[in-house]
Amino acid sequence: MSPRMPRIDTGTLTDALYGLGWSTVKRLPETVAVRLGRKIADTAWKRRGKGVRRLEANLARVVPDATPQRLAELSRAGMRSYMRYWMESFRLPAWSKDRIRNGFVPEDVHHLTDGLASDRGVILALPHMGNYDLAGVWVTTKLNTPFTTVAERLKPESLYDRFVAYREGLGMEVLPHTGGAAFGTLARRLRAGGLVCLVADRDLSSSGIPVKFFGEETKMPAGPAMLALQTGAMLLPVTLWYDDTPIMRGRVHPEIEVPETGTRVEKAAQMTQALADAFASGIADHPEDWHMLQRLWLADLEPREPGTETA
Repeated sequence: MSPRMPRIDTGTLTDALYGLGWSTVKRLPETVAVRLGRKIADTAWKRRGKGVRRLEANLARVVPDATPQRLAELSRAGMRSYMRYWMESFRLPAWSKDRIRNGFVPEDVHHLTDGLASDRGVILALPHMGNYDLAGVWVTTKLNTPFTTVAERLKPESLYDRFVAYREGLGMEVLPHTGGAAFGTLARRLRAGGLVCLVADRDLSSSGIPVKFFGEETKMPAGPAMLALQTGAMLLPVTLWYDDTPIMRGRVHPEIEVPETGTRVEKAAQMTQALADAFASGIADHPEDWHMLQRLWLADLEPREPGTETA
C-alpha cells in the first residue's frame, strides 16, 4: 500500500509561490524578467480563466464601443500590464536608488510637493493602475517623504505578513484594513502634516459611497473624502500608466476641494464622485493599465465572505 501524500493547504501553497517570486525573480536580469512576465501573462490570457474574463467584462464598460477583437486586444495588454506590475514589485527591493528615482515620471507633481510644503497633510488616492508600489517607493526615495498606507488583510496571514514586510522594507508605514484603528492613525498622520496614500477604486467594506463610474453605479471607499473633511488635508487623485519604455508614467490631478455647502455626508458624496471622475479620466486614457480583475459594479456584485478575494 503506497503512503498517503500529505494534504497541501492552498493558502500555504499561495504563500510559498509568492515567496518564490520575491526570492527568485528579483535576481533575474531585467530583460529576462520582462520576457518571463510577458510569457506568463500571455499564457494566462490564452487560458481565459475567471480573472481574464472579468477583466474583459470590466473593460467593456470602460470602452463601450469596442469590438470583440478590440476587447481581446485590451485584455491581453491588460494582463501584460498586470504581470509587469508583479515582476517590478518582486524586483523593487533590489533596485538601486537611481533606478527608482528614474523609473517613474509623474506629470503635475507640483500639486503634491506644494501640498507637502503647506503642512496641511496630503491624501493621495489611486485606482488599481500601473504600479502603485513603484510610485510609493519613488515618493520615499525621490521626494524623501515617508507615508502611511492601508493594506487589505490577505489569506493566509503569512501572505499578508509578507506584503507588509515588503512594503515596510520600501519605506512605507502599513496599517491593516480591518481592525478599526486605521482611520484614527491616518487622521493623526495627516494632522501632523504627513502623507497618506490609499488605493481607492474598490470598496472592501459595507460603508462605501455610491458613485457613477463609466455610467453605472458602484461604491468607492469613504475614507479619502472623510479624512480630508475631518483633517483639512488635501485630497489629490493620482493615475498611473505604462508606455513602451521601462519608465512608468503618471499624473497628479488637481485637488478635490471640499464643497462649500451640504452636510458632511453630502460633501463626502460629492468629493468621492469627483474622485471617481478623476479615476475614470485616467482609466479611459489608458484602459489596459487598469488592473481590475474583480467584480466592481453593483450590477455584478454577489455577496461574498470578507477576505475571499485579494486585490
